[in-house]
Amino acid sequence: MRSKSIMASTFLAVPLKKSSEAELVKPLQKFIKNTYSGAGGTEDDYTPQLKELDKLRNSATCKTLDRHDSSLEIIQKYYDQLCAIEAKLPITENQEDEPPTPYQIRVNFTWYDAFDQGMLFLGKMKKTMSSGDYERMCVLFNIGALMSQIASAQNTGTDDGLKNAAKYLQQAAGAFTHIKESMAPAFQQVVTPDLSLEMLGTLSAVMVAQAQEAILLKSVQDKMKDAIIAKLSMQASDLYSEAMKQAQNPHFGDLLPKEWIPTLAGKQAMYHAQAEYHMSLLAKKNKSIGEELARLKHALELAKTASSRAGSAMDLKDFTGKVQRAHDEADKDNNFIYHDRVPELNTLAAIGRAAVAKALPVSKPMNAKFTDLFEKLVPLAVHQALTGYEARKADIVNREVGRLREATQLMNSVLASLNLPAAIEDLSGDTIPQSILDKGAAIKEKGGIDKINQLIQDLPELLQRNKEVLDEANRVLDDEEKTDNELRTNFKEKWTRTPSAQLYSPLRAEGGKYQSILDNAIHADTIVKEKYNKHAENITLLCKPEDLTGKIPSSSPAAALQGSKCVTDLRQLMEEVETIKAERDVIESEIKEAKTDISSKFLSALAQDGVVNEESVSVGELDRMFSPLQKQVTDSVARQESLMGKIQTANTEFCQQKQASGSANQREEKLKDLAAAHDAFMELLGNLEEGTKFYNELLLLLVKFQTKCNDIVFARKTEKDEHLKDLQQNIAQQPSQAAPTPPAYQASAPGGAAKAPPPRPPPPQVPPQQQQQQQQPPAQAPPAQAPPAGQLNMPQPGQPQYGYNNPQYYSPPPMPTSFNPYATMQYQPPPQQGAAPPYPQQQPAVPYPQQQYAPQYPQPAYTPYAPPSQYNPYQQQQR
Repeated sequence: MRSKSIMASTFLAVPLKKSSEAELVKPLQKFIKNTYSGAGGTEDDYTPQLKELDKLRNSATCKTLDRHDSSLEIIQKYYDQLCAIEAKLPITENQEDEPPTPYQIRVNFTWYDAFDQGMLFLGKMKKTMSSGDYERMCVLFNIGALMSQIASAQNTGTDDGLKNAAKYLQQAAGAFTHIKESMAPAFQQVVTPDLSLEMLGTLSAVMVAQAQEAILLKSVQDKMKDAIIAKLSMQASDLYSEAMKQAQNPHFGDLLPKEWIPTLAGKQAMYHAQAEYHMSLLAKKNKSIGEELARLKHALELAKTASSRAGSAMDLKDFTGKVQRAHDEADKDNNFIYHDRVPELNTLAAIGRAAVAKALPVSKPMNAKFTDLFEKLVPLAVHQALTGYEARKADIVNREVGRLREATQLMNSVLASLNLPAAIEDLSGDTIPQSILDKGAAIKEKGGIDKINQLIQDLPELLQRNKEVLDEANRVLDDEEKTDNELRTNFKEKWTRTPSAQLYSPLRAEGGKYQSILDNAIHADTIVKEKYNKHAENITLLCKPEDLTGKIPSSSPAAALQGSKCVTDLRQLMEEVETIKAERDVIESEIKEAKTDISSKFLSALAQDGVVNEESVSVGELDRMFSPLQKQVTDSVARQESLMGKIQTANTEFCQQKQASGSANQREEKLKDLAAAHDAFMELLGNLEEGTKFYNELLLLLVKFQTKCNDIVFARKTEKDEHLKDLQQNIAQQPSQAAPTPPAYQASAPGGAAKAPPPRPPPPQVPPQQQQQQQQPPAQAPPAQAPPAGQLNMPQPGQPQYGYNNPQYYSPPPMPTSFNPYATMQYQPPPQQGAAPPYPQQQPAVPYPQQQYAPQYPQPAYTPYAPPSQYNPYQQQQR
C-alpha cells in the first residue's frame, strides 16, 4: 500500500543579517552636485529620489521583515536600485584617513553576522565597509535568507505550498551561489563568517537539498510511481549527505543553529530509508518477496538511524512504525507462503537518482515592477565623453551621407544633361514624358514653389536675429574694455586688475568663431538664392502640369527607335539607377539611425578607472557600428561609376540613331531644364530647411554666449567699483607733504638777533564805581519769577540787550557749580610774574568787557562763577 505522505516536513531557514542605519542622502547629494551638471548631465534636484532611496534602505535593512512576499518585494527593490546606481554613484572602499576623491562616495555600511546571536538584538561579529559591493552582497544574502524563511512558512500539505517552497528554495540557493561565485571573491579578507565561501557553499547546498525534498513531497501527494519517488528520495538523501558534510566544517564551530546538523543527518538517513521503502513496494509488485524483505529491513535500520540522529528535531515515529509493519507483514508472508531467499543488501540493484532541484540564477531586475530612481542621471565625465562620441559619430554620418548625396547629385546632373529618362519616354515627340509628370507631382507634394519662397523669405529675418544677438554681446565687451582702458590710463600702475583685453580673449575667440559661421552662412544663402533664381521659372512650370504641354516644344516622331536595342538598354539602365537611389535612401536612413548603448560603456569605465578614455571606447564602438555601412556606401559609389559608363555609351548610340531636328533639340533642352529644376528644387528645399534649423540652433548658442558676456561684464563692473573705492580710500589716507621751509627774513631779525615778541597790551581799565561794586560781597538776588506766557527768555523793557543787538557786551550762560567742561583735573595756574591783577568777580547780569589778548599774554586765573541760591540761569532777571 502506497504511503500518502512521508512526514510533515519542516525546512531550515537562514536568519537575516542585521544592519545599522547609514547616511545616504548627504554623501550622494554632494557627489551629484560636484560631479553632475548641465545639459547632458542634469540640473534636476535629486533630493526626493535620494530620500526615497534612504527610506527604502531603512525599510529593507533596519526594520523587521515578515515572512511574506511583500517584505521580499521591498528588499528586492532596494537591491535593484543598488545595482542600478553601481556605475552612476560608485560607492567605493577607501581608507578612513583618506578623503574620498571626486569619483568616490564614502558611505559606511555596518552589517552583523546572521548566525551570531551574542547579543539580544545584534551580534558581536560585525563589519563596517564603505563599499557598494559589500552592501549589495549583504542585501542579496538577506534576499536568499528571506526566501528560505518564506519557504519554511509554506503549508507543505497543499500543492501550492510545496510549489512555492520549491521555487523559493531554488531561488535562495541561486542567491547564495551568486554571492559565492561572483561577489565574495572580490573581498580579500573575510568580512563576517556567514559570507565566507565555505558558509555560502553550505547554505546553497542546504537550499538545493530542501528544494529536492519539496519536489519529492509533491510527487508523493501526486501519487507518482514508486520508482520515480524512490529516485527522488535517493537524490534528496545524497543532497542532504553533501549538505551535512559541508555543515560540519570545523571553522564554523558553534555558529550554525544547534538543530541544523541533527536535522540534516536525520533527513539524509530518512530519505534513504524512504527510497528503500518505495523500492520494496516495487519489488512486492514484481513478486520479489526476498528483495522486498531485504529493502524493508534496510529501510527499518535507516529509519531508526534517522530517528537517533535527529532526536527531538524530527518526529519519525509514524514513518518508522509504517516501515516496521510492512516488514513484519512481508516477513510473515514469506515464512508461511513464499519461503523466498532474502538476498544480501550489496547484491541488490542500486537505486537510481532523479536530480530535479537546482540553484536558479539571479534575475536582473529581481522585481518586475522595478523603476530606476536615477534613470536620467549621467555623470559629467560621461557627458563629456558622450559629447566627444557624438561629435565623432556626427562626423562619420555627415561624411558618409555626404558621399551618398554627392554621388546621387552627380548622377542626376549627368542624367539631366543626357535628358534621361525623358528622352527614351518621349519618342513620340508630342506628349509629356511620365518622368516629368512624376517630378512635378513630387514638387507639389513637397509644397511647390510657395514653400521655397516662404523659406527664402524667412532666412533674412533669422539671420538678422542672430547678428543682433552677436553684435550686442560684442558691444558689451567693447564698452567694458574701453572703460577699463580709460581707467588704466588715468591710474597707471595703480590699476592692478587683469586687463579686460586679456580676460576676454577666450570670449573674443568664441565670438570670432560665431562671426565666421555667420559669414559662411551668408555666403551659402547667396548661393542658394542664385540657384533659386536660375530654376524658379521651371520649378513654377512643374507645379502646373496643365501648362506643360504649351511650354514644351513638339518634335517629329521617332517611332523607328521605339523597340530598338539602344532604347531597351537605356530603360534597363534607368531601372538600375532607380534601384541605386532606393538603396541609398535605405543606407542613409540606417546611417542616421545607427545607435548603440555607449553610455553604459562609459559608465563602466568611469566606475572601474575613475576616468573615461573617450577616444579608445568611441573609436572601437563607431568602427564596429559603421564599418558595414561604410562598405555599402563604397560599393554603391563604385556601382554608380560603372553604371554611368554604360549609360553614356548607350546614350551615344541612341543619339546617333535618333533623327536630329531644330524642334527636337529645343524640346530636349526644355526637358533637360525641367529635370534639372526638379533636382534643384529638392536640393533647395533640403538646404533651406537645414538653414532654418541651423539659424534656430545657432540662435540658442548665441543667446548663451550673450548671457555669458553679460555675466562677466557685470562681474567686472562690480570689481571695478570696489577697486575704485579702494583706490580712493588709499589716496585719502596718504600723508600730506611737509610744509615748505620758511624764508630767512621770517626766521631772524636783521643783524642776526632774535626777533622780540610784540609788547604786551595794557590791562583793561575798570571804572571806579564798577570796581567798588565788584569788591563788595554779592547781594542776595531776589527770587526768580517766571516770565509771562509767551515771553520766556525774551528781553524785558529797560533791560540791556545782549548778543547781536549789543555786540559790545557778551554774557555767556552761567555754568553749574564746579563744572569745567575743558579740564580733566584741577586747574593749576602758572606762576604770575608781573601779570595784571585778576579780574574782579562779576555780578549777575553784568557782562565782561570784551578784551583782546596777545598770543603770548599770560591768562589770568579763572575763578568759576558761583551763582546764588535759587538762581535760574534760563530766566532773565529784572534790574
